[in-house]
Amino acid sequence: QVQLVESGGGLVQAGGSLRLSCAASGSGFSVKTMRWYRQAPGNPLELVAVVISGGSTNYADSVKGRFTISRDNAENTVYLQMNSLNPEDTAVYYCNAVVGPFFMNYWGKGTLVNVSS
Repeated sequence: QVQLVESGGGLVQAGGSLRLSCAASGSGFSVKTMRWYRQAPGNPLELVAVVISGGSTNYADSVKGRFTISRDNAENTVYLQMNSLNPEDTAVYYCNAVVGPFFMNYWGKGTLVNVSS
């Protein structure tokens, strides 16, 4: 069993920054792809950013140039640096990881980001 724990959410003013972290813990696994999703009030789940084990990244158009996803493979941790935040970024942010050896999907419980105007 793998556990993902997000941290770093909170209240921030528009134009500010936050860094989210997600740490994977357990035994007998290797992290493949890691993703950040978010779900804003009344909205469906949205894929925000992806990083694969080799380091390649991809972003939703709405966050390109503002958000950066990165990972520390030694610590099985993924980060989401969020700059120039606006109220539309307000959401619960969820960490997702595809984990070997059997390509299981795991989800964190989410961390709330609230951007005030």
